[in-house]
Amino acid sequence: MTLYQAAEATLEESLLKELSLDVPWALIEHFATLVRESGSEDERKAARYIADRLSEFGIPHKVYEPELFLSVPVKSSLQVGDKTIRAKSPAFSANTGSQGLTGELVAIPSLYSPRSVDLFDITPAVDVDVKGKIVIVDGFGGPAPVRAFEQLGAIGQIYINPGVDIHWGICTTIWGAPDLDNAHRQPRTPVISINRPDGEALLQQLQAAGKLEVTLFTELKEGWFPCPLVVAEITGQQEPERFVLVHGHYDSWDVGIGDNAVGNATLLELARVFYKHRDRLARSLKIAWWPGHSTGRYAGSTWFADTFGLELARNCVAQVNIDSPGCRWATEYYDVSWMKETEDFCVQAIQEVTGKQAQGERPHQAGDYSFNNIGISGFFMLLSTMPKELLKEKDYYPVGGCGGNIAWHTENDTLEIADKDNLMRDLRVYVATLQRVLNNPLHPFDFRKLGAEFHETLTTYAAAAQGEVDFNPAFQALDELRTTLDTLYERAAGLNGRSVTDPAVRAFNDAILELGRELIPINFTRQGRFRTEPAVKIPPLPDLEPATMLAQATGHQRRVIRTHLVRGINRVTWAFECATQAAQRALAHMGV
Repeated sequence: MTLYQAAEATLEESLLKELSLDVPWALIEHFATLVRESGSEDERKAARYIADRLSEFGIPHKVYEPELFLSVPVKSSLQVGDKTIRAKSPAFSANTGSQGLTGELVAIPSLYSPRSVDLFDITPAVDVDVKGKIVIVDGFGGPAPVRAFEQLGAIGQIYINPGVDIHWGICTTIWGAPDLDNAHRQPRTPVISINRPDGEALLQQLQAAGKLEVTLFTELKEGWFPCPLVVAEITGQQEPERFVLVHGHYDSWDVGIGDNAVGNATLLELARVFYKHRDRLARSLKIAWWPGHSTGRYAGSTWFADTFGLELARNCVAQVNIDSPGCRWATEYYDVSWMKETEDFCVQAIQEVTGKQAQGERPHQAGDYSFNNIGISGFFMLLSTMPKELLKEKDYYPVGGCGGNIAWHTENDTLEIADKDNLMRDLRVYVATLQRVLNNPLHPFDFRKLGAEFHETLTTYAAAAQGEVDFNPAFQALDELRTTLDTLYERAAGLNGRSVTDPAVRAFNDAILELGRELIPINFTRQGRFRTEPAVKIPPLPDLEPATMLAQATGHQRRVIRTHLVRGINRVTWAFECATQAAQRALAHMGV
């Protein structure tokens, strides 16, 4: 489709030819010598390295120094009788003090499976009394299960990781720095992770004994830490106020080459090649390196969203996250994160520059997607990954980065995880997609795709409600929106060949931004604009998802759910109406 093709094909060709691995690979090799823990001197060295390279290339940039709320694991262990078991604590779990925490161990059998790992979304179904006990659970100690077991009264938690290595992680549901609305959700229990051999042995010991006491020892540094945050800005020539934000975290667990030195290197090379061709960019490009991703639950990107929220709301065309590109054996593109309106655009760009057929998914509530509440279209998080056949052959379990390599979040994420050929191929994808959003006269996002998804979601929820709540206002408003969008995109086809500054083109693009500001928040948030969401799974149209619980509810709870749905339908319907009005205003000014 013309909307997705490169309007500046010669510029794109020049950018692609300009790409080199010299600068990015030098960064990767340097970062292999640094443990870039947020708040540390090595993190500062990494920030200085990035800023120094930007200065060498003459690229305008700023180094901010926000105070971020961090939790940094120091040491942890598990004592069982006279045996000490190696352990790691996820960030934001509670300190035990030197005396440790002793309690009776209770197993959660419903979660036993070394392959049942959902890093972001697992919410355990528990039929075991855990009150006053220490639970032992199969999987990763993520925000959802940690909070669930706390609410059930567990005093401590042990997670058995899927393999021989223990993965670092984070267990708070608070996104970024806490505020008055969410500070109460900070974890209150000590949490540790152990490896599978130790975990299986402990479960066998528990089964044989029938009753077993264990002691957890955890130590974490927690507080507000100044951290460097680097942002480069390349100013566009035709619409300089409008910009694309491309970003990734530069802090790490251990040396973190696959997560995320390769992403940091990618960002630096993008800055270099786009700045060299800055005179041909229509819109501006902002490139950000975040601290506080791993030990602050996206604290750096959230600080930026808070500090520059109004500017983002007014002028950010799209946000693009870069995490773990160019890793060893990562040759395929599936499970790529993108919002529905960006899907066809991403698929076409990837196919054109790599020859690969890409498949995507709804973005997880993860990966520095700190801009959903503002309503900014986003695409990418993880990008290339290992072929499924190779994962099966190597008996790898799912992880959240490093191209599928299970070195993710371990001491093994070292230089050999990066791959030059894969990094260059992924760089080409980023160049093509960014160039097209920056320079195509029309923003290449199709909200008709999102409208169709909304209709499917509404149909599912309305069926689950079985007529107890009237979904018709939402359906009617959505029908009008979809009809108006059909007209908007049909008219836009007549704008091909016009310039970025053409008033009709600007009217269409203004509408695209307004559509995002109205429709993305209702699809990814419950809290409203400029707030933050919990770091747990967010279903489509989350205000209406409780319809799926209505049939099983009774009495008071049933009435509570109905009230919630009525309010949710009002919110969703109003957003559809506002989006329709935005599209209609554009049509009135497009003149085609």
